[in-house]
Amino acid sequence: MHLQEKTITSDTVYEGRIFTIVHDTAELENGEAAIRDVLLHSGGVCVIPVTDNNEIFMVKQFRYPFREVTTEIPAGKLEKGESHYECGRRELVEETGFTCTEYIYLGEIYPTPAYNTEIIHVYLARGLNLKEQNLDDDEFLDVEKIPLTQAVEMVMDGRIKDAKTQIAVLKTARILGI
Repeated sequence: MHLQEKTITSDTVYEGRIFTIVHDTAELENGEAAIRDVLLHSGGVCVIPVTDNNEIFMVKQFRYPFREVTTEIPAGKLEKGESHYECGRRELVEETGFTCTEYIYLGEIYPTPAYNTEIIHVYLARGLNLKEQNLDDDEFLDVEKIPLTQAVEMVMDGRIKDAKTQIAVLKTARILGI
């Protein structure tokens, strides 16, 4: 049982629209008990849309927990029964109005593994074609085009704080040799 923990009890303490919180008691490898509060999340997808000129489309939106406008790549929550592939394609067109001809999976990330089950799947979108943006009723954002080299600088100097965006920008720059 090295580096493993066994759930002894699990109580749901909150069920919301986006996540559920459970309060667990776990047995540690030394036999002692520990409390584990866990946020259960269905996961999400982020997509970095890159033009033929190595520019990326990013969204600016207000993030309530931080009371500030952030710069991020398009992203969204997985709906029940939805594949991450389809979720990413849906979010790309909803938030930016773009579809793509090339859709490359860059892997998955655990944004906060200490207490959250969320997994974010990362995609690179190329061969962009503008259709029509289709935001959710409660979604307000601006789309802007930024050179990938500038986005890398924004990650490195702290102007882009969102973890999924940082990872996608840096992975994409590496893949494209920028």
